[in-house]
Amino acid sequence: MSSEVSDIYEQELQEKKAVLQACQQSKNLVTCSDCEKMFECETRKTYVKAVYESMAKGHGGGFEF
Repeated sequence: MSSEVSDIYEQELQEKKAVLQACQQSKNLVTCSDCEKMFECETRKTYVKAVYESMAKGHGGGFEF
């Protein structure tokens, strides 16, 4: 596996993390679990997906929520 592939997933993860943290800050939250919209939040869902994709590096993994 090339480091370029790993970098793509890591970059995506960092971008999604920044969006998630900005959302938390805008709501004065330390964690998503304190948010009333946690389970329906698309920002959180895309972040969680990016976490698993960065771990799998494109090799699947079957992570479904």
